[in-house]
Amino acid sequence: MSKIICSAAIRGAQKIVDMAEASYEEALKKYGPEQEVSFPNTAYYLPIIYSMLGAKVEKLGDMKDIFQECRKLLPAVVSEGIWLPYLAPALDAGMATYFAEEMYEAIEYLNSPDYYTKTEDPTADNIWLGAADDVIFRKRGVEFVDGTAPGFAAIVGSPSDPEVASKIALELQEKNLYIFMHTDSDGNYMPDMLVKNGVQVGWNTRLVPFGRRYTSVVFSIGFACRVAMAFGGVKPGDSRANLIYNKDRTYAFVMPFGQVSDEWYANAAGAINWGFPTISDYDIPEILPTGICTYEHVVSNVPHDEIVQKAIEVRGLKVNIAKIDIPMSFGPAFEGERIRKDDLFMECGGGRTTGVEVLISKDMDEIEDGLVTLEGPDISDIELGQNLPIGILVEVAGREMQSDFEPILERQFHHLMNYVQGIMHIGQRNIMWVRIGKGAVEKGFSFKHLGVVLHGKLHQEFGAILDKVQVKIYTVQDKVEEVMEIAKQVYEERDLRLGSMTDETEDVFYSCTLCQSFAPSHVCVITPERIGMCGAYNWLDGKASYQINPTGPNQPIDKGECTDPDNGYFTGINEFVNQASRGAVPEVSCYSLMNNPMTACGCFEAIAAMLPQCNGIMVVNRDYMGMTPSGMKFTTLAGMAGGGMQTPGFMGVSKHYMSSKKLFKSEGGVKRMVWMPKILKDEISEKLKALCEFEGMPELYDMIATEEQGTTEEEILAFLKEKGHPALEMEAAMG
Repeated sequence: MSKIICSAAIRGAQKIVDMAEASYEEALKKYGPEQEVSFPNTAYYLPIIYSMLGAKVEKLGDMKDIFQECRKLLPAVVSEGIWLPYLAPALDAGMATYFAEEMYEAIEYLNSPDYYTKTEDPTADNIWLGAADDVIFRKRGVEFVDGTAPGFAAIVGSPSDPEVASKIALELQEKNLYIFMHTDSDGNYMPDMLVKNGVQVGWNTRLVPFGRRYTSVVFSIGFACRVAMAFGGVKPGDSRANLIYNKDRTYAFVMPFGQVSDEWYANAAGAINWGFPTISDYDIPEILPTGICTYEHVVSNVPHDEIVQKAIEVRGLKVNIAKIDIPMSFGPAFEGERIRKDDLFMECGGGRTTGVEVLISKDMDEIEDGLVTLEGPDISDIELGQNLPIGILVEVAGREMQSDFEPILERQFHHLMNYVQGIMHIGQRNIMWVRIGKGAVEKGFSFKHLGVVLHGKLHQEFGAILDKVQVKIYTVQDKVEEVMEIAKQVYEERDLRLGSMTDETEDVFYSCTLCQSFAPSHVCVITPERIGMCGAYNWLDGKASYQINPTGPNQPIDKGECTDPDNGYFTGINEFVNQASRGAVPEVSCYSLMNNPMTACGCFEAIAAMLPQCNGIMVVNRDYMGMTPSGMKFTTLAGMAGGGMQTPGFMGVSKHYMSSKKLFKSEGGVKRMVWMPKILKDEISEKLKALCEFEGMPELYDMIATEEQGTTEEEILAFLKEKGHPALEMEAAMG
């Protein structure tokens, strides 16, 4: 712990105990030891003392033993000769501070019974409310248990600008926190600043002016102690249980403004006992290592426009988005909604325009939570049928966030955007496709609403690992291209993570049922050598997704016995798929196009189809809009391969699967490949060449035709004969 903070806290504690004990001696002479003391209309005596020591301070005379306890807790003042470089002495000093201040405030109630007002009228001369009585506590305290209020900010002092004070208070209110206010900074009191700016203070607005003195901080800490005893089942005197309860359940922190005195340091040290850190706008020493608090203990020099977000981060409070604020209806009921041609206003991506979506993790200080920006035309700026490019860049940060979690969160875009009535989302990565219905536009849809949805739902569903989410949406081509370049690099790095893993080295595969809202019988099986056909999930992603959400769409599959290594039949996979498809798909092969091929919904990156005359297989990617040698364009082929049906000879695949050694293994692998669009061949050229090399036929790459050689089977067959393609000599793929 910082020597400066430790020494200041101990000095402050010494001053406070001396001050309180002097007040006690005077009161004892004036009222006698039998004088009753309490915080008015409360049943918890002096709650900090009662919760920590189990001692009932009912009379002035009862304070004698507590002051003796304070003296035991107080360490020697730090000097050149006495230096203890650890946290415990300061924590003890902080605890002694609260015991002394609680008794001091109780005595002040004797000396000035009307010091604290009985009204919450903001126009009153004195708006300080003092300790919460039991009527208020029963009404408000339960909110700290049921999640209505996750915790409180103990404000010490105030910014000098009423506008700044109001902005900070509003930000804290928006996090559903209570704001407990104490003392002043250079004569500036937070409640006064708020009232000057027309802000209503009081329990009803959660802006609670507890006390004009710094000693009133005990009303905040005492409130937390009462919650633990009244609603948490913590027994009086069980100090450890009370401290742990509040660390884990009450998301509170201290926020001092301006120069910090020794007495303030002592109070901050006391709060650390409960796991409540200090976040300051002033240049004071920091205590960054974790220990008593969830994360840092003291963080300083935080600008006013960042201080609330920093406090939320340091305390580990998770943002709770209760409602997605968009003008359209929203929920899972709309996930399977189709936007037909007659209902369509416009669309982005899907081959009509450039479209890409990507999620990346960043450092905490690089992200402003809730920020949604749009660069380019919005829906209100275009006419019916005017399509736009779109780039969606979601940046997230979290203390528990890992880069391995990025694709799992990114894949959620599909169903989260489909929750919006009048919006249809298909695909992912750089083959994503969004269709906007006329009904959504009539209700005032904006592209920014997609950002609002992603921010809110990612917090709701992944709050355990996320602390901040910001969304950037671009609808101008050059910016979309910039996002595309970022995304391609991210995608490549993700795809390389599998390394040397094979289907034989792992006993567990993973399922994906994320798209069952569109195709109820579809179950994707992800293996180390077969990425999900959407291209977004590999085996490691499935594993990470299961760790994040054990009941989610990615479940482990014990692959069981391999009964046919060429087709890729596994007993465990068949059992799982049969159950997950509700009996619609009793058997599935992992490596065959012709024999019980894997089902698909419609989110595949590409489609593989058999070309009977060529005795080979063609693959067409979603971006290719032209005719294929099968006599069908991509959209028609999608109807054959999608919908959760098994159609021998047609199957959805990912681009990455084109470089897998398990590619169409049952049909002879890459040697059966005869045609693909040039755009796809160029994109995967390095990986495809490596696979041809592995098969002992490096010349095979040049034997695979593209639309440049033809778009009919007859044209392709002639090319294959000219090149001597091995597929022509292989056993007939179709009997």
